[in-house]
Amino acid sequence: MDFIVQGLVKAFELLFNGDSETYSAISTTLRVSSGSMAASLVLGLPAGFALGHFHFPGKRYVRLIVDTLLALPTVFIGLLVYALICRKGPAGHMGLLFSIPGIGIGQSILALPIIIALSATAVESADRNLRVTLLSLGAGRHQILLTSLWEVRHGILAAALTAYGRVMTEVGISMMVGGNIKWQTRTITTAIALETGKGMFATGIALGLILLLIAFFVNGMVFFLRQK
Repeated sequence: MDFIVQGLVKAFELLFNGDSETYSAISTTLRVSSGSMAASLVLGLPAGFALGHFHFPGKRYVRLIVDTLLALPTVFIGLLVYALICRKGPAGHMGLLFSIPGIGIGQSILALPIIIALSATAVESADRNLRVTLLSLGAGRHQILLTSLWEVRHGILAAALTAYGRVMTEVGISMMVGGNIKWQTRTITTAIALETGKGMFATGIALGLILLLIAFFVNGMVFFLRQK
């Protein structure tokens, strides 16, 4: 029990003294997570709107596939992305392996079905008369899209925060695609795994506390939006 208490004390020292290695992992995590979320939102919001707004043949099967991808293991995504961007892969010439953009690709794939599924659910829950009203006012497709998304903005923001929390805490993609390189691709989760394996509990606890605070903030925002 003593080593846990000592680890907590050391963790606070590392955080408040500005330990460069600890804050490097935090910075890498925030950069790659934010970039991957931006990409997944650009792709996922229009797809989620289309899935929730329009009726087309095979919609149920598309929704089933998207819902299934919500449980896609991160190590499997890491394996696919690694095969794609490794030296022998089709995108090996781009030099994305063991880089932040490489991790971002994997995390975007992880977040994309979450954005699509939850935004589609939000659009489906919107007022059914909204589209008819917009059409009667002469709105075009672009205006219908933007207005509908604005009406369900709280649900979409909740979807984005849920995906962000999922991306922030994943470890499989970051470890396999990023390589856990110090000062470059080491994230909070991979640093925790490495430091704990080396017996460096203080650094692991410090990073764990940061991750816990971020997760608490994200979940608090999601709870607030659901209440709205």
